[in-house]
Amino acid sequence: MESTLQVRQHNAITNARYEYSEMQLDIFLYLLSSLKKDQPEGVYEVSVKEMSTLTGKKYNYQQLRLATEGMGSRMFEIPNETDRKGRKVWRQMWMFDRIDYIEGTGVIEIEFARTIQPYLFDLQANFTSLELYSALRLGSKHAKRIYALCSQWKDKGLTSKYEIDDFKRMIGLIDKKGDEEYTKVSMFKSRVLDIAVKQINEHTDLQIAYTLEKKGRSFKSITFQVTRQPLVIVLPLKDASAKAGAAPAPAGITENQYQNVRLLLEKWNIKRADVVNQIMNSAELIKEVNKFAYELQTGKVKVEKNIAGYLLTRLGLKAPKAKENV
Repeated sequence: MESTLQVRQHNAITNARYEYSEMQLDIFLYLLSSLKKDQPEGVYEVSVKEMSTLTGKKYNYQQLRLATEGMGSRMFEIPNETDRKGRKVWRQMWMFDRIDYIEGTGVIEIEFARTIQPYLFDLQANFTSLELYSALRLGSKHAKRIYALCSQWKDKGLTSKYEIDDFKRMIGLIDKKGDEEYTKVSMFKSRVLDIAVKQINEHTDLQIAYTLEKKGRSFKSITFQVTRQPLVIVLPLKDASAKAGAAPAPAGITENQYQNVRLLLEKWNIKRADVVNQIMNSAELIKEVNKFAYELQTGKVKVEKNIAGYLLTRLGLKAPKAKENV
């Protein structure tokens, strides 16, 4: 069974302060998608070829070695953690115990450091879920971080209010020395926020916007409005990552594919109960709707108006005069 992959990331990591490049974030997200909760001390592999397929980018060993070298020395700082004695602490951690580049294989082997393992494997209900394909295809490192952050709040519709300086530290715009990128709000908006919003809205399962709030004359805080949208391009990425036939999806359909079609039908205003039920109970029709969405997004088919009517005709569900009943 093939399915799109999801990344589950501990909320503490989602909100941690760390500075990763775009390539380092790609490696990190790829690793998170492959974790097995019962193997915290296991050896994990990065297939350079597979990661390149997912991201659409080409890598060489030298680039990756420099990226992982930087990841090994970059700190994750998590504020307001509780230690074993019940004290509030600022926890500082590093990612890897070792990394091996295996010559001639295109494979990297990785073992995680012991202190970070609970934040990778002991998630319980305290995690952020995001689409791997969406996250990897975002071209801005800031968009990747903001996408993960907004994914944490996608069921609420609105993120927490972040003090702007704290938010900038979180996503690496203020370093540990206090040096800051984009001190002017106009540059912060145009070079970080607006780019991230555009990429996330065009390429992911989320639709976001942001609000900057003033205190006196200066902007002091930021919040993001978050709504779900259909992930228009639903691609199979790996084998056996989801159980076929898991309710309520029909056999042979992943829960992700199933829920995506439900969102697409709502988006295209297809609401008649008998039509919706017929589609949602058919594996073939679900696959066809996702295929149509992909073709529409990539320009393989062009529908200037009445997408609903076109789709239902294509599915064989629309009689010639049933257009107004949808």
